[in-house]
Amino acid sequence: MAQAEGCIWKYCEEEREGNNAVIVQFSNGNLKNADHVDFALYKNTDGNNPRKKTRRILVAETERLCYVGNNFGTGSLKCNSLCKYYVGVLDKSTGQMEVHNAQLFNMQPLLPGESAAEEETLPASSKSYRDKVDSLIEAFGTNKQKRALSSRRLNQVGSDSLQQAVTRAADTIIDQKGLKALERDVAQAEAQADTVLYLPPCHADAERPQDVYLFDDLISPVEYAALEAPGRKLLELSPEDLEKMAEDGSPLSVLKLLRLLSGADESCDRRARCIWYLSLLIKLANQRSITRKFGLEEGCPRIIQNKIMRTFTAETINNVVATSMRVKLAAYCLALLLHLEEQTADLTLLHRDLRITETKMLEVAKSMGLKLSKRLVSEEGGPGAGPENEHRLATLELPLAKYEQLLQRRKRKKMK
Repeated sequence: MAQAEGCIWKYCEEEREGNNAVIVQFSNGNLKNADHVDFALYKNTDGNNPRKKTRRILVAETERLCYVGNNFGTGSLKCNSLCKYYVGVLDKSTGQMEVHNAQLFNMQPLLPGESAAEEETLPASSKSYRDKVDSLIEAFGTNKQKRALSSRRLNQVGSDSLQQAVTRAADTIIDQKGLKALERDVAQAEAQADTVLYLPPCHADAERPQDVYLFDDLISPVEYAALEAPGRKLLELSPEDLEKMAEDGSPLSVLKLLRLLSGADESCDRRARCIWYLSLLIKLANQRSITRKFGLEEGCPRIIQNKIMRTFTAETINNVVATSMRVKLAAYCLALLLHLEEQTADLTLLHRDLRITETKMLEVAKSMGLKLSKRLVSEEGGPGAGPENEHRLATLELPLAKYEQLLQRRKRKKMK
């Protein structure tokens, strides 16, 4: 301690020429015996450039590996630019200590066949504009720019690996299935993308047609019980009431079913409950937005109102019936009509009631696996009762029908 108190600090004049002391650390471990390591320090030959004249590359060779570290680029330690380090060398004979500037080097193993400075040795003519900008950022950029560059390169490596994996998987699928089959599957998936997601649960392996789209999936037992009072009101309608409903513009599909509704047995009660629920769905499809009072004037049970709000609307401040929800409503109305009309439904009347195009209605029926046909139907709802028009019908038969989608999509009209 007495010897230390008598020391004199002396700043080394050679530091001005850039001969700084070197402090090293090895990234993969600690150095146990420094006598068996040969160190070599290299400096940049461009002494006129104020940026490059301070660049140093430190090489450490051992019997097993060669280590390389530098004080520039993305692999350098950031602490060199944030702090200043000093190393003191004590001369015990004179009691004077020379103080040198020091730099820290992070030594990383250099594996055979790899080059840490491979990018730096590339000729300028072979680099792209992006590579040249990256080189400028490495040499003259701020710490923030260098961190962004390092992050972008890491992301690029991950993106390239993912792209290669996807390419290999795609090539394997194409080899196994064939390009034409894949194009057909993609076109079919795109054509059905707007409808398949909104179909009611389908049991394609059912043994009976009425079990393909189960009634309980459309109206649960609890909801069915809640429809008793509204269904009873339909059973009490007189012919004059039906005429008034027709004049008021009631749904054609509902009027057709009500005209055939007669009797007071259990089957009529079941049909009346389903018809009332169908009329509520059609009314919902014709609304752009609904309030919490929707259906209450018609005596809609609260459980039914909550069900249609949750299933067929987008829950916002004012519940909105989106276009996709209209497709879903069309599918559920069609499935309900199949149960009411012995697995055959009139698509022409339904698409008029829902105010959607006939093409969209046919797409829904095809997506549900229904068989399409045409029939002359009178305006009064029955054959031979008046002027006849051609109506589209959909029938559920087992096995379900499958339709091939056209590979060519309709071309959009060019705007002039």
